[in-house]
Amino acid sequence: MTRRWLVLAAGVAAQATTSSFLYGVAFLIPELRASTGVSLAQAGLLVSAPLLGLLAALIAWGAAADRYGERVVMAAGLVGTGALLLGSLFVPGLVLLGVGLLLAGAAAASVNAASGRAVLGWFGARERGLAMGLRQTAQPIGVGIAAATLPPLADRFGFVPALALPAGLCLLTAVVVLVVVVDPPRPPRPAVTESPYRALTGRTLVRLHAASALLVGPQFVAATFAVAFLVSERGWSPVAAGRLVAVVQVAGAVGRIVAGVWSDRVGNRLGPMRVIAVVAMVTMVGWALGDAFDSWLSVVALVAVLIVSVTDNGLGFTATAELAGPFWAGRALGVQNTAQNAVAMAAAPLFGALITAFGYPLALAAGALFPLAGALLTPVQGERRLAAGVDAVEVEVRP
Repeated sequence: MTRRWLVLAAGVAAQATTSSFLYGVAFLIPELRASTGVSLAQAGLLVSAPLLGLLAALIAWGAAADRYGERVVMAAGLVGTGALLLGSLFVPGLVLLGVGLLLAGAAAASVNAASGRAVLGWFGARERGLAMGLRQTAQPIGVGIAAATLPPLADRFGFVPALALPAGLCLLTAVVVLVVVVDPPRPPRPAVTESPYRALTGRTLVRLHAASALLVGPQFVAATFAVAFLVSERGWSPVAAGRLVAVVQVAGAVGRIVAGVWSDRVGNRLGPMRVIAVVAMVTMVGWALGDAFDSWLSVVALVAVLIVSVTDNGLGFTATAELAGPFWAGRALGVQNTAQNAVAMAAAPLFGALITAFGYPLALAAGALFPLAGALLTPVQGERRLAAGVDAVEVEVRP
């Protein structure tokens, strides 16, 4: 059925567009400092404002998607993001700019909650892994768009015109969503729907959220410090280090798709997720040992971390929606995303402090504990029991 692939494409476009804003503000720090004279710390606060808004609003938008449907929530959020972002560019003072960016980030959270729900709803169990893997490529696509367009726009026209680009793209994508997206069919809604967190699925969901959050640790440690590590520890130029990281992003996006197909083939999500967690732990240890012995293997291991650490994202999201069921999937995905973003925001300052105090080898070895704990927490047996029919719930599927 062509419609479901169009919905998938629209979901990817919406997620990529909001990602170009959420993660693209960081690319404008040099121009922001040059034009306004803000300190690096103040610029960092402005960069974090959209992510704080995202973190605060994910569960609420998920609840809205459960109640009102994916199409209207995605479109409203995209319009809100574009309008609030444009408005924030013309307010006086950095404080109001930060508030505008925070509110725009909160509006962008609608896409995180609803686009994954729409994609999962249109694809059957044997294709959901592939579909969610494709959808999860949206973030690196959005970051790539921002990296390619925002710095040169800022250099030529300034901070405001540069950030107006993602704002305009959000408004344009809202129109695409309204035209293309159709909410997936759902079974009749009962008068009372029990929370999956109170049913037998609750323990499995909580463990899944915790494991997925822990597995974000290596991803953001590598993404945050890869360039700095290659420059300071291996003597690379910043340009060469940046190019390597950009190329590896493509491999990471492909890895998400491969992991999704793998989960479809084996008939479960969390078995592959645990394997990926173990491999992520091994690559983190390899990175630490390579640096401790001043070996070129540290670069190979770093590349492996950058690729492996992102491949589990779609598996956790797919399993969350399948376990939560059609009337709670949006909220459960909001909880999942909130936990992951909380760890992501904490990872950079935490490991920055560890690297400063103890050096890369010990800090990276400590980072390997995150995927180890994630592997131990991944509820593989819980998913298998529920799949066998014990209190199992199913997300809506295409007709």
